Amino acid sequence: MVKVTLTLDEETVRTLRKMAERTKKPQSLVVREAVAHYAAREDKLTPEEQARMLRALDEFRKVAQPRPRSEVEKELRELRRSRRTGWHRPWDR
Repeated sequence: MVKVTLTLDEETVRTLRKMAERTKKPQSLVVREAVAHYAAREDKLTPEEQARMLRALDEFRKVAQPRPRSEVEKELRELRRSRRTGWHRPWDR
């Protein structure tokens, strides 16, 4: 463990002390758990970010040109083959 010094406002300190007392945990453990919980939530997109990304996907779908299944399957076969034999630029063949 590493010792750190934090500056917290009075209300946050009162809340921390109440939580530690209520849960019968050291204040440092309450802080570690709170940071871990916050970090787990921070990795998720906010509703605004989700909406922005979905709009971008919708825009992409409008301009994306569908390809025939045979063309897609041909490209996949080529990719699989190149992974087995090592990748080369198409113009180097």
